Order: sequence, then C-alpha cells, then structure tokens
Amino acid sequence: MYWLIGINLVERRGVPKILIPISAGTGSEVTPIVILTDQAENLKKGIVSDYLFPETAILDPELTISLPPGATAASGMDALIHAVEAYTSMNATPMTDHLAVRAIELVSANIRTAWANGNNLEARMNMLEGSLLAGQAFANAGVTAVHAFAYPLGGEFHVAHGVANTVMLCAVLRFNMLASLKKFAALGKLLSPDIASSDTKMLAEAGIRFMEGLIVDLQLPRTLRELNVPQEAIPRMAEGVMKVTRLLANNPRKITLKDANDIYQVVY
Repeated sequence: MYWLIGINLVERRGVPKILIPISAGTGSEVTPIVILTDQAENLKKGIVSDYLFPETAILDPELTISLPPGATAASGMDALIHAVEAYTSMNATPMTDHLAVRAIELVSANIRTAWANGNNLEARMNMLEGSLLAGQAFANAGVTAVHAFAYPLGGEFHVAHGVANTVMLCAVLRFNMLASLKKFAALGKLLSPDIASSDTKMLAEAGIRFMEGLIVDLQLPRTLRELNVPQEAIPRMAEGVMKVTRLLANNPRKITLKDANDIYQVVY
C-alpha cells in the first residue's frame, strides 16, 4: 500500500463507490485523498488520485445524531479548518473561494448547536453540507500548514485528527496572516460581521479570535500539554512538518524548520 503514497500513483479506478458520511468532518465523500500512518516515520501521509472519487455521495443527517459531542466538535472543527485553509491557500480560486465561504458560513453558524443538541436535524444537515462543500474546496485548492503540523501529532501520539488540527489552528493562522492580510481580513469579516473596523490587521485578528472563542465553547484542547505531548518531542515533530511538502507548498507563508519549532513552542 505504501508505494501508492503520493500524487496520481493509483493505476485504475476500481469498484464503484457510494459513500455515506456518518460524521460532518473530513468531506472524504467528495475528495480524492486517503490518509495513512507511516509507522516508521510516525507521520501521516496521503494517497491522492482522482480515481478515489466516488460515483455517488449521500448525506443523511439522521446517521450523525448518535455522534457524541466530543466527536461532533472535533470533526466539525476539521470541516471548518478545511474551508479556512482552502480559502487562504496559495491555490485558491474564485470557485474554491465560493465553496469555502459557504462552508465557513454553514459550519461556524451550526457547530455549537450540533455539539450542544445532537438531535437538531437542521444543524446536523447544515454541518454535513458544510463539510461536503469544504471537501470540494480543499480537494481543488488544497489545505495548508495547519494540517502539516497536525500530521506528526496524529502519527506519533495518535491524537484525533480534528483535535490535532484544532490545537494548531490559531498559532498557524497568526503566522500566516501577515503574508495574506487582505484574505485574512475578509475571513475575519466573514466570521465577525459586526466588527466596526476597516483595518486589515484588526479584521484578520478578529477572525482568529472568533476561532479561539469557538474552541473554548466546544471544550476542545488548546495546548500540546493537554494532549500529553512532551516538550522534548517538538524538534522531531518540527522535522516531520518539513517533510509534508505537499501541504507546505500551498501555505501562504514559507515555513522554515525554526518556524516549525517556534510554532509548536507557542502551542505548548
């Protein structure tokens, strides 16, 4: 299986696929990506091929009602991060922006309700739609460094993917925003429409503060310490980040090994 890791190495489509998600998170029902753990390197890696797209995807909110609050929060944050990273990716286009913006609107407006009242079918359906649209956005624009930083956490310490992304989110966004202030300001205005400012940096910060408040409300971890990740693991995790070149190429700001170490230290 590991010889398939990379881009366009799958040789044929295989059997027809009908995918029905039971969480609103990965958007894998509309993406060409499979993620595996490389146990030798303690790193998650991707198989990317258009042959992985299903013939049909079905969204049924009733299948997500039994998802516990913690999993609802973690998977929902993963969907939101997919949309945010697609929106700020170097490969973003007007079409992917359209998909990402609608995904951000749906997920940010419904994730708290879905977490607090899992029986709310409207919130559950909106989360599924947001997850699907985010999947379509990042399948074309790609995700960025948040996911690159999450991969070592999942690969070595088996942190749930949505949790790993959430812990790394705000530190990476703050690092990235100076390289794309106009885009991050638009994101901030989208997430905090009532903010009365035309200052691009202030608007960009407002979007990140929205994310910080959302993470608190959903009672998700915010530091590596909460995940029982030892501080001495940071240098090797930073080296792992630098190997995720497929995602770092999409990032709006170049990341060095020192940057990777510093970002992990901020989150510790």
